[in-house]
Parts: sequence; C-alpha cells; structure tokens
Amino acid sequence: MDNLLDLSDRLYVDVLDFAHSTPGWFQWLAEVWTELGLLLFGALFLAGWWRSRNGSSTAMALAFLAPLATAFGYLVSEALKSVIDEERPCRAVAGAPAALIQCPPYGDWSFPSNHSAIAGAAAVALALSWRGMARLTVPMAILMAFSRVFVGVHYPHDVTAGLLLGGLVAFLFLRVGRRPMLALVETARSSRSAAVVWCAGHGSATPAHASARPARRARARHGAR
Repeated sequence: MDNLLDLSDRLYVDVLDFAHSTPGWFQWLAEVWTELGLLLFGALFLAGWWRSRNGSSTAMALAFLAPLATAFGYLVSEALKSVIDEERPCRAVAGAPAALIQCPPYGDWSFPSNHSAIAGAAAVALALSWRGMARLTVPMAILMAFSRVFVGVHYPHDVTAGLLLGGLVAFLFLRVGRRPMLALVETARSSRSAAVVWCAGHGSATPAHASARPARRARARHGAR
C-alpha cells in the first residue's frame, strides 16, 4: 500500500510539472472544465428526460433514475471522505509545484474525489439510460477526473477511486431502482393531472392505422373460414 501511495505522489508531481509547462490558456481550460463538466452532465440529464417523454415507460424510468443515481454516488463519496480524512496533496506533498487553483481548506478531505465520483456515476447512469451515450460520457468523466489532478487538488488514486466508486454506485442504483421507478412512471402517465403527465410524458403513441391493420386482418381471416 505504501508503494502505491508513493507512486501516486510521484504521479501527482509529474502531472503538476506537466501542467505548469502548458500554455496559460490550456491551464484556464482545465480549471474551467473541472466545474463545466458537471454542468454538461446536468444538461445531458435534461436532454435524456426530454427525449424520453415520447418513449417507453422503461426509458423514462431510466431517465429519471440517472440524476438520482449520480446524486447518490456523490453522497456515498462524501460519506467516505468524512471517514478517511486524507489531506489534500497541495498541502501534503513536500516539494510539489504549486496547485493551479486555490487549495481547498483544511477539513475538505481528498479521498475519494467527489468530482470524479459524480463524473463516474453520471457517465454510467447516462450510458445505461441512453443508448450510445457511453462514447461521450466516459471520455468526459475521465477528462474531468484527470483535470482534478492537473489543477493540483487531488492525488491520482483519489480520482481513480472516485470514478470507480461513482460508476459502481450508479450501476447498482439503476438495477435496484428500475422496477419501482417503472411502476411510478406508468402510474404518472395515467394520472389525471396534466402537470404530472407532462413531466412523465405520454409515451410512444401507436398510430390509429397501425392498430387498425391487425383488426382488419383478423376479420379477413375469420371471413375466409
């Protein structure tokens, strides 16, 4: 374990050395991305909900569960932080270059990375609720996790653990919550409240001519007999 922590220290210093060698505009992008990525995940949650309003009840249930799973991933990560109490590398690693952003105050612990846990949870939740989205969300999550080391506020093992923790929590949350949320969505879609139906969506409507064809074919077969 000590060897792994020493390796993480060295990687932290190497990444910060690299960060200080990059142009100012690149450093600024990294600083912005650490927060902007969270907003982009939020926008994807909204887009997933909107596109699911005319989809199946299962699709809408997963769209509702995705942000909830991400929030739960954050709560689990925050609970672990309060137990482990690992000091931030921007204070703990002797001789390391200065962090690109202000080091969080004492008591805002380092392990695991909450940003990375949120990113990992959001990436997995969106991938499971929106087909093909993993090609976008997984690179987004990895870049967000790396940016936390790049700006100097987390060790590499902090962000790695955060990504894995968030992804696992989101996966389990969607597995457990899928059936009850599906029942809730189906109830909401049959509600008499227009506001509730608007939020849950009407689902995919079957065209009248499509439902009439089987009936006409059945009558034709019955007449042929």
